[in-house]
Amino acid sequence: MTMENHKSEKKVTLEPVDINKVAEDIDPRDIIEQDSKLTEELDPETTEEIQLVHCKIQSLEALNLYKFKNLKNLCLRTNLIESISDLESLSLYNTIEEIDLYDNRIKHISKYVNKLTNLTSLDLSFNQIKHLQNIENLEKLENLYLVANNISEIGDIFGKGNFHKLINLELGGNSVAQISGLINLPNLEELWLGKNMIRKFENLQYLKNLKILSIQSNKIKKIEGLEQLENLEELYLSHNAIEEIENLDKNLKLTTLDITANRLTTVKNLKHLTNLTDLWLSFNNIDMTFEQLHEEIGHLGCLETIYLERNPIQLKNETSYRRKLVMNLSPNLEKIDATYIK
Repeated sequence: MTMENHKSEKKVTLEPVDINKVAEDIDPRDIIEQDSKLTEELDPETTEEIQLVHCKIQSLEALNLYKFKNLKNLCLRTNLIESISDLESLSLYNTIEEIDLYDNRIKHISKYVNKLTNLTSLDLSFNQIKHLQNIENLEKLENLYLVANNISEIGDIFGKGNFHKLINLELGGNSVAQISGLINLPNLEELWLGKNMIRKFENLQYLKNLKILSIQSNKIKKIEGLEQLENLEELYLSHNAIEEIENLDKNLKLTTLDITANRLTTVKNLKHLTNLTDLWLSFNNIDMTFEQLHEEIGHLGCLETIYLERNPIQLKNETSYRRKLVMNLSPNLEKIDATYIK
């Protein structure tokens, strides 16, 4: 047996069990028994990955996870799990590296998660979690996903632990009103905060290595507070209330800038962003001549894609709009409003 074949035997993916046929008045003990059958045929010595997606699992305890000595990846997406206290059983051998509990009914991050110190990825998106807690011991964590929960504040959790390996933090779709507590994250590269209630940029100065920042669909009125983010490459600010492009003087590595659906009336303060390849400005109130546009961004030689549709500059010049953009912008321009230049 080759090593490659040997490894392939350790990954086990099970088909969902259809329990719709079970009577409506089923005893809860029968449900637990049904859940336990999902893992009973797996080899506890060699199984490294378990994927049980959309299986209507209610009991984590019934899966008997304690018996899997080499489990590295546990994916229980789209089930009916409410409590994750039984994750404590995974600390017995502590081999688990990735846990995916996306789309369940979890309300609390159990204290037992803190015992899983070899975790590199934790996905608790689309649950009902209110508080960011019990993760301060996860020093090896690289990816943390908490999208679409009920989190209203980030708190001080990142100040309590060592999160030097955390690269990606996703908190979109919550109720966060203030950016705070993002300390002790020196290697964070991606921060996703879309669809929250944030009103201003603040407390970002510690994220020296941040490359991607998304604060789409919030309540931002002014671009500010990004001076320390000199490694920023992608900035997503669509669906806010921004009136002016400003304060990007230090963000010289920007390649993508998205300010779609804001309140811009003109394009300016971008001449220094010579690495910019993508500029998305659709659905604003930009009303300027093509000559003025050329003066502001015509010399951005790396610009490949621009979106300006549904602005006065496009609506007033529908027949000549594309041709004039080609004439006044970078010779490397490839795409205008999602359509390639022929």
